[in-house]
Amino acid sequence: MRLKHIILTSCLLSSTLAMAELPQDSRRPGGIAVIPLSSDITQVTFQHKPVLISQEGHQRYAVVGIPLATPLGSVQLDTNKAPIQIEVKSYPYAEQRIKVTNQDYVNPNQSQLDRYAQEAKEQNDIYSSFTQSSWQSLPKFIRPTSGKFTNSFGRKRFFNGEERAPHSGLDIPAPVGQKVVAPADGIVVQTGHYFFNGKTVLIDHGQGLISMFCHLSQIKVEKGQRIHQGEVLGLVGKTGRVTGPHLHWGMSLNNARVDPQLFLNRTQ
Repeated sequence: MRLKHIILTSCLLSSTLAMAELPQDSRRPGGIAVIPLSSDITQVTFQHKPVLISQEGHQRYAVVGIPLATPLGSVQLDTNKAPIQIEVKSYPYAEQRIKVTNQDYVNPNQSQLDRYAQEAKEQNDIYSSFTQSSWQSLPKFIRPTSGKFTNSFGRKRFFNGEERAPHSGLDIPAPVGQKVVAPADGIVVQTGHYFFNGKTVLIDHGQGLISMFCHLSQIKVEKGQRIHQGEVLGLVGKTGRVTGPHLHWGMSLNNARVDPQLFLNRTQ
């Protein structure tokens, strides 16, 4: 009986360790669903987009990004076997009212709108991509820079009283020039100086998982470069539409913008 207890305890411990690198399961708009898969399921899609699959020990998991615009209630994932239903629940996102002195960032002219449309297309093409990963188990993520999180993800925003899209990233206030590092290994798939986002770096971590770093003062990497966790990609700045220096850290999973904090250990 004691031997059975030891074996069971060992199995439970192994299961806990195996789950350590998976993001937090939070089935809400802008959240992530972490779903254990049976051995015969090898492909999963959500809203016609391929879903990341991570091997954790002897168990595989679908790691699904839930778009901020997803209606509450039951939604379906398709697989090479039977569909999977998950329940999307409400979440109390706050509102944020921002005063912007440069009116170009509130009501851009046609030339600026054309520029933004081209930049948005570039970014959306990257978010929609799905590349093979160099890993089987989803790697652990670290904070890209030091500073207090503002819990700004998902906030409904009003610029000078005018409603805009919910905030799709996490803001980390920090001084200009503070180092920003890669939260996990990946490939730099885009760098640029964008109208709203300022100086920006995008990293592809594999299987539709993309990270984005905006408002930088300097970019320290080049497109196509392989970057490792902890390596410097740029410096905190205040370029683009900002009210002060900070890092905007965004995460996209199967083309859904999701809360970056879900990828971090709760002690970080």
